[in-house]
Amino acid sequence: MKKYVLVMVLGLGILSFSACNSKSASSNDTAQTEPAAQSATEHHQDEHAMLGVQGLCEMCKERIETVAKGVEGVSLAMWDIEKKELHLNFNPHQTNLDAISKAIAKAGHDTDKDKADQAAYDALPDCCKYRK
Repeated sequence: MKKYVLVMVLGLGILSFSACNSKSASSNDTAQTEPAAQSATEHHQDEHAMLGVQGLCEMCKERIETVAKGVEGVSLAMWDIEKKELHLNFNPHQTNLDAISKAIAKAGHDTDKDKADQAAYDALPDCCKYRK
């Protein structure tokens, strides 16, 4: 009887060990194929562009960068206060410079491509009003 119990325990142990190894092997296979699949679908290259954007202060900087980053496909937006230049990285399959420029103009800031309408400009805080 003791031999029978011992054989059963050993048999179950071998089966459990074998099942665990096959699961980890299959998850390793999946882990190896997923990055290849991701890199095939994510083979886009972000475009870099610069856009002239009018503004004056840190509040303008925050607003301009937030609006730009809110456009789907924009991964980086950094506005240089001194140069009045917005540096952008974006996925050209999701957006373009025209769409980003229109969004910024809608927030009240003139760009090289689009002028903010008067109501949007008037809604800016006084410290952000750059038109003379």
